[in-house]
Amino acid sequence: MAALVAPDAPAPPGPAETAEAAELSRALSRLLPGLEADSKLGRRRALEALQRELEAARPGPPNTADAAAAFQGPWARLLLPRLLRCLADPAEGCRALAAHLLDLGLRRAARPHDALPRLLPALAARLAGPKPARRPPPEPCEELRLALVQLLGLAVRLGGAALAPYLDDALRVLRCTLLDPFAAVRRESCACAAALARATPEHFHMQSESLVGPLMQTIAHQHWKVRVAVIEATGTVIQFGNGKSVDDVLSHLAQRLFDDVPQVRQAVTSVVGAWLLELRDRYSFFHKLIPLLLSSLDDELPEIRQLAASLWEKVGLQWQKENEEDLKDKLDFAAPPPPHYPLQESRPGLGCRELVFRNLSKILPGLCRDLADWVVGTRVKAAQLLAVLLLHAEDHATQHLEPVLRALQHACADEEAAVVSSCTKSAEFIGTFVNPEVFLKLILSPLKKSPSASSLLVLASVLRGCPREALQPHLKAVATELAQAHVCQASENKRYLEHLLLCVQALIAVCGEDCSACSLQLTQVLVAILAASGATDLDEKVQETVGLLAVAEGSDGPQDVYQKHVGALMEWVTASHGDWTVYSAELAQFGVLITQAGPAVGEVLRYLIPTLRSCLQPSRDPQMRLKLFSILSKVLLRARETVDSQGQFRGHLKMLVTDILVPNLRWHAGRTAAAIRTAAVSCLWALVSSGTLSAEQILEVQGALMPQMVTTLEEDSQMTRLISCRIINLFLQTSGDTNEPEKLLKIYPELLKRLDDVSNEVRIAAATTLITWLKCIRNDDSKSYYQSNIQYLYKELLVYLDDSEPAVQDSVLEVLKEGSVLFPEILVQETEAVLHKHRSPALCEQLLQHVQALAAAH
Repeated sequence: MAALVAPDAPAPPGPAETAEAAELSRALSRLLPGLEADSKLGRRRALEALQRELEAARPGPPNTADAAAAFQGPWARLLLPRLLRCLADPAEGCRALAAHLLDLGLRRAARPHDALPRLLPALAARLAGPKPARRPPPEPCEELRLALVQLLGLAVRLGGAALAPYLDDALRVLRCTLLDPFAAVRRESCACAAALARATPEHFHMQSESLVGPLMQTIAHQHWKVRVAVIEATGTVIQFGNGKSVDDVLSHLAQRLFDDVPQVRQAVTSVVGAWLLELRDRYSFFHKLIPLLLSSLDDELPEIRQLAASLWEKVGLQWQKENEEDLKDKLDFAAPPPPHYPLQESRPGLGCRELVFRNLSKILPGLCRDLADWVVGTRVKAAQLLAVLLLHAEDHATQHLEPVLRALQHACADEEAAVVSSCTKSAEFIGTFVNPEVFLKLILSPLKKSPSASSLLVLASVLRGCPREALQPHLKAVATELAQAHVCQASENKRYLEHLLLCVQALIAVCGEDCSACSLQLTQVLVAILAASGATDLDEKVQETVGLLAVAEGSDGPQDVYQKHVGALMEWVTASHGDWTVYSAELAQFGVLITQAGPAVGEVLRYLIPTLRSCLQPSRDPQMRLKLFSILSKVLLRARETVDSQGQFRGHLKMLVTDILVPNLRWHAGRTAAAIRTAAVSCLWALVSSGTLSAEQILEVQGALMPQMVTTLEEDSQMTRLISCRIINLFLQTSGDTNEPEKLLKIYPELLKRLDDVSNEVRIAAATTLITWLKCIRNDDSKSYYQSNIQYLYKELLVYLDDSEPAVQDSVLEVLKEGSVLFPEILVQETEAVLHKHRSPALCEQLLQHVQALAAAH
């Protein structure tokens, strides 16, 4: 084929161009009849020959325009109609070659839009058929459908606005191909739809809605690249189409913000940002689009967060510029940031803040509903978005505070930690920007009616965000409300107590030394938490908080805090002691107070002892008495550091013994009564063994207690019997030889019985007590009063000298040695009488030797 030479300047077609076109026409005419061949092979060869011809004649850049003009005639007259018929060829290879040749022809033609009247219907016939909903599509081959959609895209790019008359066909094709089973076809269709929207904006907007349905059906496709393509196409289709379709796609785009693939979330962010900047009706959709863009500010990927922040800043600046007149005063007299603005946050621009404030009333209702959604991801996003909105709204959030706080209190009970974290952040922003008088009224009022862990968490968070000078006037009111029984005693749930503790910590952290004015109320709350808590980690946190309170009010430590308020605290706790049961919260608080207050307990014996006397009467709740005895034991073990820290305990000792211990040591039937006697015996042992009582004081109480101790030697509880032995031993040591003989003789038979005890520990303790008992008998003329009793004692003890337990044998031997000084002749006589009866005479012989040595020494 002759070379084509381009003229230097545009001119009407000359002889050279005509000759080129004629020659091309002749060449094509020789090949075209082959397209009508009956055989598939013949048609394929003809198409391959046409392909070679067209590719061989492809012009270079210098003469492209002239070549295109020369190609236009033969293309439109000869090639185009026949190639379009070949699209329906039975042979797949022929159809593929035809599509390829159509692509080549469109690219080479000078006026590609002239082909549109024939091309578009032909493509519609292959890709959509007469009924758009028909399945499967007329073209069965996936690769060919992809090629045909690419051909449509080429026609759109080359045809431009000339495509408008054929928009129906193009849209009919896209409605089908957007739902094609082949993912690549869907992606190409999305690109084609976007190109079509840009090419025919004047006409496209009237029919754009027809594409929205197919696009939304494809937006959740399993291939992430398809999802990205659909989102980008949706952005363009609505940008150049009907803005009302925004409502139809918003929910689908919102779902894509939860997509696992970052590219999909990024595409949504870009599209929404573009709409906010360029959509014709964007002012009508601000309240719907702003939440989507702001949600991306908390995306897990830094790139998406940066993109969202950049777009949002542009949106704010553009809106600010467009509404400059309305914002004139705010721009000219810009207010400084609020004091105590969150340090970790940067303040958004005026345009961004105004946009949020003006649309907040429309956004919040739906957002509050999403905070209670059953899908975790929705709740997380909603909670994150609320924090962003409140940061933008600043003090303008006041007018929406009631529904926001109600939603936060509900959301703070969520099991998802991310939801709770974002909600506490939102509450802190409320504390920072809103007047405390407003939010405290809205929070404390529901707290009185139905206190909950979530309400306390919201309160703690707003307090934590509140500036000190704003909170200080309300400090005592808040502390007093927290100390009310309906709040601090409302629940023993660990989460509830933790959040109550957070409220106290927030007040101390924000107000510091100002807390000294409400230190009593805060201490009451801390005591209530300790009383209700059963968790060690929470107890440790409470102790730390008491330390923080001490630092805040300038005290040396936690003990100073208790000492400062111990009188008021004890009066507060014991006010209702007449109605206490084991389940009373005040009982637990009473226990915490006297075990935690340390030396300060010695200052409030006027409350402590009467309360114990009242609550430990035999007529009161047995379980409560057990609990109180347990608490009392702990205190009495450290009596010098607790009840006797001020040296005033002696004045209450008689009441403790006669009105508290003795009534509870008396025998009553039942296991609970036995347990109470054990507890009372333990208390008595703690008292007498602590070293607090002098010998005179022990002698004062011994007369009332010794008969009870002798009785308790018969208790079923091994612990009670053991402790009773020890107490009797201590009483005997203290009284020495001052005991009355009649009382002394009543003791040893009971101790002898304990040598038959099932517990070796009790038997050894009884033997030790017998040694002390023997020491109480003077070795003078008065001992004759005891001779018969001592002889009986010798006889009984010698039986146990042959016991099967070596430790018991040794203990009994020590008793006999101690008693040998009284009547040695009688002891020798009794020993020699049983010597031959023992399994081993060794101990008897050892005893006889001891007596002989004793006699020799005198």
